[in-house]
Amino acid sequence: MRRMRSDPRDGWERIIESQGLAFHRSAHPEGLARPYWDESVHYVFTMDEVLELEAQVEELHRMCLAAADHIVATGRFSDLGIPPHCHAAVAESWRRRDPHLYGRFDLHYDGTGPVKLLEYNADTPTSLVESSIVQWYWLRDVYPEDDQWNSIHERLVDRWASLPLPEGPVHFAWTSADLTGEEVMTIGYLQETAEQAGLATVRIAMEDIGWDPLGHRFVDLDERVIRSICKLYPWEWIVSEPFGPHAIAQQRSMTWIEPLWKMLLSNKALLAILWELYPGHPNLLPAYLDGPRELASTTGYVRKPLLGREGASIRVHAPGVELETSGDYGAEGYVYQQFLPLPDFDGWRPVLGAWVVHDESAGLGIRETSGLITDDTSSFVPHRIHG
Repeated sequence: MRRMRSDPRDGWERIIESQGLAFHRSAHPEGLARPYWDESVHYVFTMDEVLELEAQVEELHRMCLAAADHIVATGRFSDLGIPPHCHAAVAESWRRRDPHLYGRFDLHYDGTGPVKLLEYNADTPTSLVESSIVQWYWLRDVYPEDDQWNSIHERLVDRWASLPLPEGPVHFAWTSADLTGEEVMTIGYLQETAEQAGLATVRIAMEDIGWDPLGHRFVDLDERVIRSICKLYPWEWIVSEPFGPHAIAQQRSMTWIEPLWKMLLSNKALLAILWELYPGHPNLLPAYLDGPRELASTTGYVRKPLLGREGASIRVHAPGVELETSGDYGAEGYVYQQFLPLPDFDGWRPVLGAWVVHDESAGLGIRETSGLITDDTSSFVPHRIHG
């Protein structure tokens, strides 16, 4: 794994916007010198590295499924801050193995050792358009003889084709509260992959979904019953809102992508439970729910809110490092994970976003930041496989 420079394509902004990355300007806070999509640099991997990474990602995914089974079997929902009125429905969703589509692992990797799991974005992962489509066309334009760890698109289409879905169109929902456009473009891309699989689809904002009190069903703006829905809207928000009880009650009669049981994995308490189940595993960092324990006096720790996003509400306490980001997360609690600085490549620190579709490794997206915490100031950079 090495970081290399290359010349951006002429008209690269127009190119990526035509490929669906219309939000690349709004995805970044104003005033940053570096663009969100940065093809002036990229990472190069060998095929052997990628094959090892694929195997480690699939092992992590299997371990996460085992952790979900453990949480349900032992009733540890409160450790995840899942509200009591959801416990039974989450457990039933897991026991039914309600079908799932995708997820993204965020990983520490420096090219010399095993990856370390930082978190699992298992419910509403983003950076999908840039990972699946935009960097693939960059590769074809700039390094057509090389390969890329990227079968995301094909695997999504195949997974849609195999999903056991009820009759009627699949509804694709985003929240109109997102002003960047990232969510609507991401859900639009997922809708496109479903259509390529031969499914009929309908796009709708979450705010436009209605409730039919007589039929006891969710309906769209045409009063059509919603029998399956792919939502880019996290379950922890859904269950806490006025229509949340209806959503919980509709688990058997509707197909939700992602399913309710993803609440077990899209929660950073998972990191501590994995460490309990697999202590010393080479792909895990020590993590605890009751405090930093020995980490406070040794390597240091990162305190992460169980349901935080975009690097908000994080505290780093380590030898020579005291850092805390702003944010309103943390009401559900925190996890304390060993501090392991992201690797430094020319002053920039990459996080590997490894995609899983269904239960198989599918591809890679990389975000870089100059700091120790990957947040909304990070830039996405492409990669290739050479040799």
